[in-house]
Formats: sequence, C-alpha cells, structure tokens
Amino acid sequence: MKRRIAVVTTSRADYGHLYWPLVELSRRDDVELGVIVLGAHLSAEFGMTVRQIEKDGFPIIARIECLLSSDSDVGMAKTIGLATLSLADMLDGWRPDILLLIADRYELLAPASVALALRIPIAHIEGGEVSQGAIDDAVRNALTKLAHIHFTSTPLARQRVIAMGEEPWRVHHAGAPSLDHLRRSRLYTREQLEQRLSLDLSQSTLLIAYHPVTLHRDTTDEATALFSALSLLPDQMVFVYPNSDAGSRSLIERTQKFASEVDNIKVFVNLDTVTYWSLLGNVDMLVGNSSSGIMESASYALPTVNIGMRQQGRERARNILDAEASQESILAAIHQAKTESFRSGLNNMTNPYGSGYAAEKIAGILATVPLELLLVKQPAPLIRKIEAL
Repeated sequence: MKRRIAVVTTSRADYGHLYWPLVELSRRDDVELGVIVLGAHLSAEFGMTVRQIEKDGFPIIARIECLLSSDSDVGMAKTIGLATLSLADMLDGWRPDILLLIADRYELLAPASVALALRIPIAHIEGGEVSQGAIDDAVRNALTKLAHIHFTSTPLARQRVIAMGEEPWRVHHAGAPSLDHLRRSRLYTREQLEQRLSLDLSQSTLLIAYHPVTLHRDTTDEATALFSALSLLPDQMVFVYPNSDAGSRSLIERTQKFASEVDNIKVFVNLDTVTYWSLLGNVDMLVGNSSSGIMESASYALPTVNIGMRQQGRERARNILDAEASQESILAAIHQAKTESFRSGLNNMTNPYGSGYAAEKIAGILATVPLELLLVKQPAPLIRKIEAL
C-alpha cells in the first residue's frame, strides 16, 4: 500500500519552503500525497494564495477556514482553536501515516495537537533554530517535542534538537528546502522582473520585508523607527505584506500611507516564490526582520539589514548587519551595507542553511522510515553533575 503523507501549509511563506518537498513526494509511486491548506492562504486580504497551490497542481485534500479577520493576539489564539476543531474531523477521516509540518507559525499548534491525540506521527522541518523576538521560537520548540522525525537546516540546529532529548536517529540535517529554488527553479531575469512588476531595477532598490514582533506587547512599536529611517532615503523601495500576525493590519495601513506620501515606492500583497527569489538576486539590499533575510539572502551574498529583536539568536552569514530599532542605527547599517568595502567582503561567502539539496532527502526519508518505530520515543539519558557547595 502507498504511504499516506499529509502536508500542512498556512501561508505564502511556508509554501515557498514546502514546494520542492511537495514535488518530490508527488513524484513517488509509493506515496499518496495530500495537502491541507489553512490560515492566510484562504484570505482575500492576504491574496488568496491557495490559488498558487491549485495552479501548481498539488492535491488539496482540505481547506480549513480558521483565520479571524482581526489584528490582535486574541484573534491569533482563537484561530488556533478554530483550526483544531476542523482538523480533528478532517484528520480522523483521512488518517495519514505521517503529518509533515514546517517551521514555526502559531497556527501549526493546531495540526500538531490533533495529530498527537490521533496518534499520527509528525515530521517537522526547520526545528532547532532560534528567533527570540517572536512567539515563533516557543512554537518551534513545541513542535520539535511533539514531532517524531526532524529535518534541520544546519548542523547546529540538529545538535540543538538532540540536546532537547530527541533520539539522534530521528534528527536529519537536510538544509533549508527553500534554497532548492535557487538550484531548481527557473528564476526571472532582470528584464522579466521589470516587466512583471513595473520596476526600474537599474536604480538603487531596497526590498523591505518587515513583520510584527510578536513578543512585544505592542507588536509594531519597532516599526516607527523603520519608517522614520526609510523616509530619509532616496532609493526605490519594494514592500511585501507582513505575515498575518497580531499587528499586521496596522503595519499594512502604515505601509500604504508611507507609499502614498513618498515617491518611488511599490507595495505588493504577495509575491510568488519564484518572483521573490528573483528579486533577491536583483535588488541592492534587503531591509526588515524577516527570516528570509537570514536564510535566503545569504545565497545571493545580498547585503541585509536585520532590524530589532525578532530574529535575535538565529545563525547568520556575514551579509547580515544587525541594527537596533532606532532611526540612527538603521540608517547607519544601511549606509554601511552600501559601501564597497562591505560588499567586497561578501565575495565567496557560503550560506549556512544549505545549498539546495534538501527536498530529495526529506522526501526519501518520509517515504521509507519504519512507521512502527515512530510513536514511542526513548527518553534521553540523564547526566548528573555534582557541584561543590
């Protein structure tokens, strides 16, 4: 019998990471693949990105409406509850052999909790990483402990997962699957990008990817410094919408207001993965607090200004310049990123998150790992240390 593997995707961001693993799983004769779509994918406000999944032809077995049209932490919490109720019936009906989750979105607590109750083994991608300025960090660690198979992006992340008590045979260093796009996807040329997005990329262009800082009581308080700094720059700027977190609507309104008051600004609700990857190779700098600034930008040796605490603790390559959430610090980092000395220092750099060969490894292990070994975990041995009083 074919092994039944369900994959959950909640937004444009994780779908871009899951695309090539989905391709590999769909090509296997020994796998029956099912995609579960929920959250921002089904929201018109965030671009109805489920249409991209439909266009790509992956088998969607469920569409879970759960994202509240709110801008609060209470809305986030209720979204988890709505997703849990719907997924309980859905997963009971389809009963996959393995449920695949990726990264750290808060909505993923719902499928993980349901799978736990239904005794469905969980596989998790991108555990063992750190982002101390967002609730994502706690979500990621929770998913790691609920999961039975792990695919990490870096060797250090693998060590962290094992240090959390996971048996080493369960933890595989695969690299970040988003980087497979660089090797396998047909990216757009500069001329094609300019035509698709109505941009002139011959001028200095900044790509802005900024999200709410979900550990702050005011999740957008760091954004004031960002917009203040950007208002003093002459560069062309390309904004992409933030994630659907508490404060995202406020950020969207501020971005739209900024674009209406400042010349040479483009705002996009969504950029598909190939377009976004192509932009990374053709802009002059990435500014914001997105994980893509840490994980993907290094493959292009793209100067990146990482703002505030959201990505604090992540492994980073030398293309990253960290800035405090102040106008002065952000401007100083941007000016440094423009210098020839900084840019020339990025020659021959490597991306610590991999080189684009993750999908084959992930799909191969998911299709062949013995299922009978997965549910029962062995406890990690305790190491006692006696300290002198």
